[in-house]
Parts: sequence; structure tokens; C-alpha cells
Amino acid sequence: MPNIKVVNMAGQEVGALELSKKVFGAAVNEAVLHTAVRAYLLNQRQGTQSTLTRSEVSGGGRKPWKQKGTGHARQGSTRSPQWVHGGIALGPKPRSYRINLNKAVKRTALFSALSSKVAASEMVVIDNITATEYKTKAMVEMLSAVGAAKKALIVLPEVNEFVIKSCANIEGVKTTQWNTINVYDILNCDTLVVAQNAVAKIEEVYAR
Repeated sequence: MPNIKVVNMAGQEVGALELSKKVFGAAVNEAVLHTAVRAYLLNQRQGTQSTLTRSEVSGGGRKPWKQKGTGHARQGSTRSPQWVHGGIALGPKPRSYRINLNKAVKRTALFSALSSKVAASEMVVIDNITATEYKTKAMVEMLSAVGAAKKALIVLPEVNEFVIKSCANIEGVKTTQWNTINVYDILNCDTLVVAQNAVAKIEEVYAR
């Protein structure tokens, strides 16, 4: 089973933690990771783009000229696609880009993402991530002390408004809870910073 050291918010080592091999020591499946990331990004798309067809643009109610005898090509409306101010032919309409993944694929992708961070030594476990006031400086100092000065994802065991709002103004830093982590955010960060209680909850749910 993989082991990882536990540090405090000052970056001092305070112990060690034995991680679940099933969750944090799994084989990294790159194909499944690609599928999960693609599904996540596509599911963020709203798909609300819309163009007006000839039936939706204003005007064009009557035939512009009679069918025969004018020398012009026959026309039934001034709002056909070939006319200026006409409707759009075959333009985009609201649609869903959603991709659904089954439970097994989602779990495999999550285990692969977490395991890749552990294997690359890009995961830091902190004994307790807490704050009693809104203070960005304290969070910046914590991240610097544990070696997560660049893009970091902080995983909390529960909602802590002081920590969340103190990190909100730090560029490249994102906070989440153990039950809302996703593969894209894990792979997109340089350092995964996890509270020890959050690790326990992840293993409690997924290591069974």
C-alpha cells in the first residue's frame, strides 16, 4: 500500500498515512482518463447557440414579384437564405452535448487520477486545513509551506467558508469537497492538497 507523509499547515511533518491501494495505488488507465476529461468538458457546454431560420426572421410575408414575366428568377419570399436579411440555412440550434459515463468508468477514472498524483509525488496531505477568519495571506503561506505555490486543488472534508473565501482570490487555486472532486480538476492542478479527514472519507466511500 502507498504511504504518504502528513504535514501541518506550517509544512512540518507530523506523521505518516497509509493510503488505500485500491484508490490511491491503482494502475493509471490513460484511455479512461481521456474519456472522463472529454465528458466533463463537453458537459460544461450549454449548447444554447441559435440562428434564425427563414420562418423566424421578420418580414417576407408576401411574394416580392409575380411568378412569370418579370425577367427575374422566381422568388416566394424576401427572407429566403439567399437574400440579404434572410434566414440562415442549416444554422446551429440549441442542443445538448452531454455524455453519460457509467459508474465503473467514473470510478476507474477517479482512481487513476488520484493514483497518478500519488505516483508523481504531487499530492500533499495536511492534518487539518482550517481558518477562523477571512485571510488570504494565511492560505498563501500554507500553500507555500507545503510546496504548492502554483496551481493547486484543495480538498476539504466539509464546507468551510473561511477557507473557501480566503482562497478565492489566489490565482490558480481552487477549493472543493471530498464528495465533489472530479477527474478534470485533479489532473489540471500541479499539486493536490487534501485534508487528512477528506482522505479518510474518500477511502470510506470508494475503497469498499
